Amino acid sequence: MLSESQSAVSRAPVIAAFLAGLVLVLAAVLAATSYFSSRSPAAIGAVGGPFRLEDQNGAAITDQTMKGRPYLLFFGYTHCPDVCPTTLFEISEVLKALGKDADRTGALFITVDPERDTPAMLKDYLSNFDPHLRGLTGDPAAVAAALKAYRVYAKKVPLGDGDYTMDHTAVVYLMDKDGRFVAPFNLKQTPEAAAAQLRGYL
Repeated sequence: MLSESQSAVSRAPVIAAFLAGLVLVLAAVLAATSYFSSRSPAAIGAVGGPFRLEDQNGAAITDQTMKGRPYLLFFGYTHCPDVCPTTLFEISEVLKALGKDADRTGALFITVDPERDTPAMLKDYLSNFDPHLRGLTGDPAAVAAALKAYRVYAKKVPLGDGDYTMDHTAVVYLMDKDGRFVAPFNLKQTPEAAAAQLRGYL
């Protein structure tokens, strides 16, 4: 039979493990609190801003052009192998589910690769998706200004054959009728449910 002192010694590792676990849990709680507090209304309001770009038909499009209608905004590029076409297909399904209300909303695809994505390239690429989708490009400075306004990360990644790909933020932005950022838009729901959500901002 263990003495009281021996019993205390045998419990020491268990107590130490419990305290270490408690410290980890508290650290996780503090990290989560910090993360969500950074998503304050002020932080959300800081997303978005003026831009002046050109669509696939050569028309000038600005943030003011979109005023009066809620819209979805996605940054990507035409040479993207998977995420971009998948996302644009999902947005197209939402627009299709909107029916006639699609004319009262909008969807923008802003390139992160203006070097290759000319209006003609965007027009050919977007012919595969819903006609309500507008692709925007411009000179590197104009595109960089839009990336900065929407807090979008984009970086050219060289490939071995002299070509390159792009790393970039893959968030779909929901913007309200006044051009204010509402929240990231959830496409991992049925097109009908997503359409109903977007319709709620008309």
